[in-house]
Amino acid sequence: MFSSVKEGKKVLMEKESLNHASCETMCEFNVILNGKTVFKEVVYAKAEGDNVTVKNVLGETKEFKNCKITEIDEGTTRLVLTAS
Repeated sequence: MFSSVKEGKKVLMEKESLNHASCETMCEFNVILNGKTVFKEVVYAKAEGDNVTVKNVLGETKEFKNCKITEIDEGTTRLVLTAS
């Protein structure tokens, strides 16, 4: 369950329902590379040159070398990388 405060009221909702809603509080993206999910629950991404660094909700980071961000889709919570 996820708890948030909206208009002074505490709202409980299933996490899965958030993935299909607009990201009013915080989006968690799945990182896709070569058609496969390679990292989940990403809340931060930074592209520097040919590298992309991502961080998930637990604070774990992962760097993808020789990659670039080619698509970010909030509706499906996907962050797509392409090898450069």
